[in-house]
Amino acid sequence: MSAYDESAITVRNATLPFSGMRAVVLEVLLIAAAVVLPVLAHLAHLPVRFLLPMHWPVIVAGLVYGWRGGALTGLFAPVVSYLFSGFPVPNILPSMMAELLTYGLVIGVLREKVGLNSFLSVAIALVLGRIVFVGFVLLTNGITANLTEYLQAALPPGLVAAVCQVILLPLFASWWIGQERGKNKSLREKAR
Repeated sequence: MSAYDESAITVRNATLPFSGMRAVVLEVLLIAAAVVLPVLAHLAHLPVRFLLPMHWPVIVAGLVYGWRGGALTGLFAPVVSYLFSGFPVPNILPSMMAELLTYGLVIGVLREKVGLNSFLSVAIALVLGRIVFVGFVLLTNGITANLTEYLQAALPPGLVAAVCQVILLPLFASWWIGQERGKNKSLREKAR
């Protein structure tokens, strides 16, 4: 199987290239989704700590556009969200920026550079991202409550969302990548 075969899932083409105007526009849309989904969840009084709505687009960005797209979405989504909605709150903002940056970066590196499958890449990134989150909370004194109580309130509720992210988002990203490659192939064939 050739490394240039676009239907193959290899290290070389596990993600879409993060270049060109279309990739930039779709990246901006992913950042917008990471801002809008939490706002909608808050407005609907949904349990944000259970759903982790900002995390989903960041993970998709890492799976679809690799470490560059994932890292950019992870870094900018919390900042843009804070500027528009005031969430995440200032004492948690640095921790969420670090956590989401870790998600996007690790997923992208594991897909592009290591060639790990999507499901395992997401699972590893989620664990590492949560470790980074807790580390930043501790370093920045981002909590005022007892650490044990805070961790019990902050981490377990997101486990169901994390399991759903590990199962569903690689499937969605695979579909997205297939759609984009199909469009690119059609354009190349029409150009001939």
